[in-house]
Amino acid sequence: MYFFADTLEELWISYNLIEKLRGIRVMKKLKVLYMSNNLVKEWAEFVRLSELPVLEELVFVGNPLQEKFAADQNSWIEEATKRVPKLKKLDGEGEEEW
Repeated sequence: MYFFADTLEELWISYNLIEKLRGIRVMKKLKVLYMSNNLVKEWAEFVRLSELPVLEELVFVGNPLQEKFAADQNSWIEEATKRVPKLKKLDGEGEEEW
C-alpha cells in the first residue's frame, strides 16, 4: 500500500468494513477520501484524518460515528469540521452550505 502513498490524491474505499485509520498519515497528497459505509465509530480514529495535510473532500456517511448524528446533520458537520478543519466538502455538502 505504501508504494503509492507519496502520490495518491483520491482514495475510494467505501463498503470495506474499515474500523481503524492507523497509517493513513503517509498519504500526504490525499485530497479526496470516499469512505462511506464502513465501521468507524470513534472520534479518535476520525481525528487521524487531520494528519492529512491537503485533505479537502470527505464522504463519511454511513459510518457508526456519523450515524450518531443522523437526526442532526448540522451537529455532525460542526463536530467533524472542528476536528478536521481543512475540509471544504463533507458528505456532499460544501463550506458555503454549512
